[in-house]
This record gives sequence, structure tokens and C-alpha cells, in this order.
Amino acid sequence: MIAFDFAQLHLIGLQQAIAGAATQLNVSSPAAQLMRVSAVHRDSIGVHDGSQEQPAQILPRLLHALLEHDTILAVGDWVAVEPDLHGTLWITAHLSPITQIARRGNDGRRQVLASNVDTALLVMGLDEDFNPRRLERYLAIVLAAHVTPVVVLSKADVADDVGGKLAQLRQRLPPHVPLFAIDTRHAYDVAILEPWLGAGQTLVLLGSSGAGKSSLTNTLCAADQATNGVRHGGGRGRHTTTARSLHLCADGACIIDTPGLRSWRADADAQTLATTFDDIAALAATCQFRDCQHASEPGCQHASEPGCQVRGAVDADRLRNITSCCATRAAARRRRSSAAQRAPSGK
Repeated sequence: MIAFDFAQLHLIGLQQAIAGAATQLNVSSPAAQLMRVSAVHRDSIGVHDGSQEQPAQILPRLLHALLEHDTILAVGDWVAVEPDLHGTLWITAHLSPITQIARRGNDGRRQVLASNVDTALLVMGLDEDFNPRRLERYLAIVLAAHVTPVVVLSKADVADDVGGKLAQLRQRLPPHVPLFAIDTRHAYDVAILEPWLGAGQTLVLLGSSGAGKSSLTNTLCAADQATNGVRHGGGRGRHTTTARSLHLCADGACIIDTPGLRSWRADADAQTLATTFDDIAALAATCQFRDCQHASEPGCQHASEPGCQVRGAVDADRLRNITSCCATRAAARRRRSSAAQRAPSGK
């Protein structure tokens, strides 16, 4: 039986489902503790016990088992930690995450962005960072992971045509996705996010470099992360966060800040990606042809008549973007399958 104080670990996001699973862990030492991964460094793992962060090492046996399953520890994971005779902390067991946001790199490898997340704050600047197509792709990653998305539009104090950009996104994004335009540096602005900041909740910030993620973390958690200004002339922020890290908020929530995302390829198949846009999926179900591609099939655009029901109801650029997302993911899957078939069997 592993020892843990639920009230103390609740401050860093422990919930009943994880606590129940933790009671089933097989640990060898009575000194083993349940901790949360708060940072991943090149030569160590930061683990948090609800009071402080300490460095730890992964037991080689566990590391081998993780690699066999094409994964590695990520910020937000829950782990069993045991000290050795010299006081070094060793991560000896890993609890399967309830939720996990991941993407595929250009080489097809899976990269976990954060584990055991309740809400993803999708941060996008209202300056030159404004890119609805990219935001939709971030949204696909989050919805495919069954995590609640909240869109945070930063730099509302300095951007032009804030109302127009808000209207554009409200027309384009699924209606159930909350959308706010704020100045991330001021507490009275970010207070609008309080419904997602309850005790025991874990949030992750996703967005491009310079979008305002670190500024938002600092405001919500009184953290001391460095932030840099926007480059003159280009509107693009400098990189400020270089590694994922867990931060505690005064009201009991915790936030995982992440570096800017350059590539977005979701860790989900094309069918799953398509269903994350439920408004389009609902329309597609009424198309005349079951395998309708919403491109050049015959038929009228009106829902009361046969044919494609999507083309006339969904913004054309949005439809192209989602179709591209699904096609890119399907093509990548076919390439990996083909490469696996060509690989030598080892016999």
C-alpha cells in the first residue's frame, strides 16, 4: 500500500479516480509516496508532493517498460517514488493517465504534451498571431483527448478590430467552446476564467510562442516565469517557455505551461478527428451519400433537400482546414504502416 495524503495532493490536482488507482499500486518500500511529475529535464524528473518539488530518477526497469509502449513520463503524470539508502528518489511505478494530450512529430513519433488534464486553455494573440486555421488544429488535438477546451484571445488591450475577430471565431468554432478576449497581464481580466480554476483542477496552456501563455500563468499563479516582449515590426513573441512545467494557483488549481507549438499533428485517427467537430459530424450524418466528402458530390446545399448537407452550412475555409487535418493524419498513418511492412522481421 502506498502512502499519500489526499488533501495535500489535491492541491496539485489529485482526484478520486487517480487516488483509487493508486491504492492498487504494488510498491516494495513502506517509504514509497505518491507524487506528481511537475517537470521533465534532460537528466532528472521533477516530482511534487503537494508541498515541494524534488528531483528524481526513473528506475531503469520502469523506463524500459515505458519505452516499450511508445511513451515516456510527462508533466501531470502520477507516479510512485521511493528513496534509496543515499536519499536519491527513484520513480518506480507509473499510473495510467485519465486524460493525455499528445501529438505526432514530423517523424511520426508520439509526443505527450501533458497528462491528467481537465481543461486546455488555447491561447492565441489578437495581433499577428491571430490564425483561425491553426486554432482549429489545436482544438482538434484537445477534443480528440476528451479534454475541455477554452479559447483565450490575448493582447485584447493592444489589438485592432477585436470585435470583428471575436465574431469571426464565434461563427467558425463549435458553439460549445468558450471564447474570451482578455489582457493576460491583469487579474481583473483573467478572473473570467475562475469557473475552470477550482481546487483539484488541472489546466494546460497551448499556443504559439509569444501568444501570452507565460504571462497568463504568471497572473493566475503568481509564478515567476520570464516573459519577453514582442519583436518590433513582426508582432511575433520570442520564446519564453522552453520546457513544460507545473504551477500551483492560490485557489487550488494547477497549470501546466508549455513551449510554443510549431507542429500540431494530432495523436488520433482521421475518423476521431472528424468527430471532434460535432457540428459538422451532425450535418454529415444527413448527407445523401454515406461516404460524402463534402467536396464535389451532386445535390443541393439545403438541409431540406438531398445531396451534401455540409457545404452550404459550413464556412468553406473551415471545411478545407478540417478536411486537410483528417487527410494529413490518414496519410501519416498509411506511411507508418507501409514502413512497418517494409521493415525486416529480424528472423
